[in-house]
Formats: sequence, C-alpha cells, structure tokens
Amino acid sequence: MNPVGLRSTPPVKTSAPVILSEAMGVLQPQTSALVPQLVDVPVFNIPSRPNLGQKGRSIALHANYFQISIPQMFVYNYNINIQPDNCPQMVNREVFQTMVAAYKKVFGSIRPVFDGQKNFYTKDPLPFGKDLVELEVILPSAGKDRVFRVFIKWLAQISLVALEESLGGRAKQIPYDAISALDVIMRYFPSMTYIPVGKSYFSPPEGECHSLGGGREVWQGFHQSIRPSHWKMMLNIDVTATAFYKPQSVLEFMCEILNIRTLDKKKPLSNAQLVKFTKEIKDLKIEVTHHGKHRRKYRVINVTRKPAQFQSFPLQLENGQTVDCTVTEYFLDKYKIKLNYPHLPCLHVGKELRHTYLPIEVCNLSVGQRCFKKLTDTQTSSMIKETSRIATDREQEINFLINQANLNNDSYVKEFGLTISNSMMEVSGRVLPPPKLQYGGGTSLNQEGFNSKQVLPKQGVWDMRGKQFFTGVEIHIWALACFAPQKTVHENELKYFTTQLQKISRDAGMPIIGQPCFSKYATGSDQVEPMFNYLKSTFTGLQLLVIVLPGKTPVYAEVKRVGDTVLGITTQCIQAKNVNKPSLQTLSNLCLKINVKLGGINSILVPSIRPKVFNEPL
Repeated sequence: MNPVGLRSTPPVKTSAPVILSEAMGVLQPQTSALVPQLVDVPVFNIPSRPNLGQKGRSIALHANYFQISIPQMFVYNYNINIQPDNCPQMVNREVFQTMVAAYKKVFGSIRPVFDGQKNFYTKDPLPFGKDLVELEVILPSAGKDRVFRVFIKWLAQISLVALEESLGGRAKQIPYDAISALDVIMRYFPSMTYIPVGKSYFSPPEGECHSLGGGREVWQGFHQSIRPSHWKMMLNIDVTATAFYKPQSVLEFMCEILNIRTLDKKKPLSNAQLVKFTKEIKDLKIEVTHHGKHRRKYRVINVTRKPAQFQSFPLQLENGQTVDCTVTEYFLDKYKIKLNYPHLPCLHVGKELRHTYLPIEVCNLSVGQRCFKKLTDTQTSSMIKETSRIATDREQEINFLINQANLNNDSYVKEFGLTISNSMMEVSGRVLPPPKLQYGGGTSLNQEGFNSKQVLPKQGVWDMRGKQFFTGVEIHIWALACFAPQKTVHENELKYFTTQLQKISRDAGMPIIGQPCFSKYATGSDQVEPMFNYLKSTFTGLQLLVIVLPGKTPVYAEVKRVGDTVLGITTQCIQAKNVNKPSLQTLSNLCLKINVKLGGINSILVPSIRPKVFNEPL
C-alpha cells in the first residue's frame, strides 16, 4: 500500500510497442507486469479554515450533495492515443468500447472507464506491464469500414487510501489525480447513456416537449461533479436544461424557421428566405430517408442557390463519360423518387469540393443536436418560464434523478467498489440579520423605533415608497431619442412616459426638471454616432440621454460604445413595450439606475452598524 500522498511513477525508458490482434491465443508481454516505484508527488496544501459562523440564527438545510464511500484500493491510470486523432469524443468512446469488447486477452473481465480523450482507468493492472501496446480497432460503417490505431501506455498507480486520509484530516495534501479518477468513474456510464454537453447530460423529452419556436425545444438534463468535502467525497447533482434542435424533417424545420404555414409546391424561396434558412441549418447534422432502414448521416456545409430541378452536378456514367445531371433527374433515375418540391433548394453536404446535393424533402435533422446559436428574447423568456423551479420542486426533481439513476447498480461504479448515498446531505446554515438601509431626508422615529427614512429589508426586499435617495441628482439638461418606429411608440405615448418619469423621479429626490432639450425619432445603429456628436456639440452640459429601443437590436451596443467609450454621454435605455405601458416598478428602477450613473447615492448602510473597515483607513 502506498504511503499517504504518494503514487507510482511511470518508467522513464519506453520499449518498442507490443502489437496485438484479437486472434492471439495467449498474450505474452516482453516484460513482467510492472511493479510501480513510489515517489513524492507535489500537491496542494489545504489552508486551514477560520472558525464556524456564530451570528444570526441556525437553520437546517438540505444540500444537493450525496456522500460517496470509497474503498481502500489502488486505481490504475493508462494513457490512450487513438489515431487518427482529433476525433469527436463520441467517436473516441465508440472506438474504446469496441476495443475492450474485441481484445478479451488484454482486458479480460476488467471494465475500464474512459474520459473520452487521453486517459482510462482500471481496478487491476493490465497484463502487458510497462510496454507500449498498439491495437487495431475497426468500426463498421455504411460505406468503408473505419480503421483506428490505438496506443496504450501505463501512466500511474493512484491511491484512493491517500484521498481518504486527506479528507479525514490525517494528511494536508489533496491527491487530485484520485479525484480525477473518481470523476471519470462516475461519468462513464452517463456519457454512454445520455447526450453529454460539458459536465451535463441530456436525454430526449418524454411525452409532450416544450417548443421554443424556430425549430428548437427544451431538453431537461442533469449536471454532476465530484467534490471533496472536509470529511467525505461528495457527488454534486443538479437539474439543468438547454435548447436542442427538434428531431424533425428538414422541410418542417425550414417552415418553422421561415414562418411558412402552407408550403406552396411551385413557389421558390426568396433570396431573404434562402439566406435566413442557410444561416440556421449550416453545420447541422442531417440523416437521409431514401436509403430505407439505413439512415446515413451528413453535416450541412451550405444550401444551394438553385432549386433541385436546376441544380446540376457532374455524373460519371458506366462507360467513363461525365455528363451534367440535375438532382431531380438523378433521384428519379437512381431511386425512382419523383420529388414533390423540385422548386426548393438542396443541402450541400459532406466535403465542399464534392458535389453531394440532397433534396430537402429526403432529409431529417439528427437527434441530439444542441443549439449553440443565441436564442431570441422570446425564446429566452420561454426557456426561463419552463425551467424556473422553487427550491422544494428542485429538491424533488434531484431526488427523483438519484432514484431513477440507481447509481449503486451502475456496473462501473460497482467495479471500483464505490457506494453512493441516496439521501441529500443535511447541513447547518445560518440566517444573518438584514442590515438597515438609510435613505435621504427626515429624522423622526416610527413605531418600530428607528428613523422613518431607514429601511429593514424583509425576505430580501424592501419598499422605497415615500422615501428619497440618500443623495439625489438634479437633472436640468436631458434628451430623448426613440429608435422604435412611430407606429410602435406614438408621440403621445412618449409624452406620457416622460411625464410619469418626471413625477417618479421628483418623488425619489432626483428631479428631472423641464422638457427634454431634444426629442426625436431615429432608425438604425448608423444614426447613433452622428446624433450623439450633434447633441454633444449643441447642448453644453447635457446630463442624460434616454434611448427607447425596439426590442433586441444592434442599436444598444452602438449606444453604449459611443456614449460610454467615445463621447462620455450618460445614457439610459428602455424597451418600447415599457414606454407604452410604464409601470411604477419600471420607472422606479429607471430612477435607481439613472441616479447612480450621474453620481448620486441611492442608499447607505446605517452609520451605527457600518464595520470599522468603512470608517477607518487600513
């Protein structure tokens, strides 16, 4: 057994590789099984923590951490190099699983776990000792089988005992190699069962899915990670969600993207529609439906400008002659398929130099493609509504995940002798008393015995009605620019908004005095800088420029660039929908932002409770 904080080191000298094949009857390595030598490994020393908290009141909490019991054993770490390299992790995992199944003379009954890149771990050492081993792995394919060369080399013997010693406080060093090994063990089965995205795992929705529009839908999943605590290793589990593309036909996807309710069998796509569709489908994976049960997959590299009935490619005949053939003609002659939508463009798939064109109607989007494109404001709002949970509901979902996963029956978890608690960790927390806030004006005491301009937050919120900023700013010179079209925000609505803003600002102790010196409609981000230059040169001492935005638009970024970094004009943006219906809450929040931007102070901590660090120099 290794001493605490020690692990074995791989031999410096490497030998020629041992080449194995699955036909070998007996594996005879050039050297005997490797006996690791122990060396000191520099690892991080844990700083001692201060005392536990004493203020406030104690509260019992459930944390989404589940205790892991670790056996006293070694884990063996091997480096794996799969050639050709730079393959996706999904392919690497498929190669690894095929290799383990094919080479029983190497792996026997051992069930190794793989990180998808360069490392795998076993509970027992493999029989080839310190030799570099080369294996050949063949993955069947619809066309030509894919051949991979796999090189395996022993790296280290990792002590789980050292990890237990560290967590128990009997050693000051954390062996992070052991934590990495445990992380791979816990992730291996989920990575083969679910669709991995970073450290999260997702599966297709069961039953009715929640559509986000634009060919996207919400997939629920879970996040897991291994965390050391100050007494045991913990498995952190949490629910998560993200947007995936719907597994639907490309025709349906196109109609959803372009808001086409009924597809005309004669009308081609306009240039604008073609550009929008190309932007959305480019780089997505599709599978074809005209090959029967075999659904070959491709990646879309572009969309043709011409429809299928006019899109041609060089077709080589049996006599060696090359002729131009349209996609419509080819599918009719080759597959006896008469296209229903020959007026629609084709998907250009595979390699760019090859002329592989597929009619949209014979393609489906592949399952399990995460959406990396930025969601629209509407989609983001829909996602938030679908995934927001109160704490008790979130706890129930996590407990359901743990019970459904049945981690203790995971064959790879059992292989390494780990056991995971089915109950959340119970911890003790503290609820700290909220600090009193001081607003401006007034010194009288209320019924609760403190200044009427002081506020004691309750449940994290407080009411500012009847109170003024601690230091309010007077605004004399201000302007208004509306980038929303006049049919969206009428002139009367702008006037009503400014009146209400002035009323709320006056009540808050930040009076906006007089009418705006400039109030105009504008369109497009290209008008921002000329307008700002005009305002800067015309209205000396301009304090504030209020900008009305028509939703998500490049105007916002340009306003902040010119105002904040070029001309130094203080700006406050507001959405057109909030101008049309200005609520008290929205206007109050605007005033909070404006006052701080202009150098005012909204509120302060009551001086009597301020720590010394705020009052005395260090």
